[in-house]
Amino acid sequence: MAAMSSLILLRGPYIVKALGFIKASNYIPRIGPASRYPLQSQRSYVAAAHDEEAAARAAAVNADTGAPTIFDKIIAKEIPASVVYEDQKVLAFRDINPQAPVHVLIIPKSRDGLTELGKAEQRHEDILGNLLYAAKIVAEKEGIVDGFRVVINSGSSACQSVYHLHLHVLGGRQLKWPPG
Repeated sequence: MAAMSSLILLRGPYIVKALGFIKASNYIPRIGPASRYPLQSQRSYVAAAHDEEAAARAAAVNADTGAPTIFDKIIAKEIPASVVYEDQKVLAFRDINPQAPVHVLIIPKSRDGLTELGKAEQRHEDILGNLLYAAKIVAEKEGIVDGFRVVINSGSSACQSVYHLHLHVLGGRQLKWPPG
């Protein structure tokens, strides 16, 4: 049992989620006997993935209350952010927990009930288009227009933790597929 791989400790769908977290965190696991890796180290990756999922579930409880989000506070300049791009409709700023050398969040300045992509309505078509066009502008400004990824987490199952629709623009390194 001491020679079992660190991922064998996980069961069923948790293996997929843990592998997705490891990939997203840029952690490259070394396959080998578990005795080489302390059990505490193995648990920390699983715990971090679980914490992200728990935070997403907790955030979902208040998703549609209309209460100001951290992004509303950034728009109002109550909380500082490293702004990359801004126009009348969108604001783009660097993520404080980057998952790639370039990791920029793009948010609409007016939420208009658009807490997540899964709740988009036809009236939101313009802002959705503005967000994607802003992603292209950000990619140009950041020098990654030749290869970047746009990610939208929608709902707690996708680990959305701020219920103000936002895009993640990721690049600056070779991105892998599938993403996780």
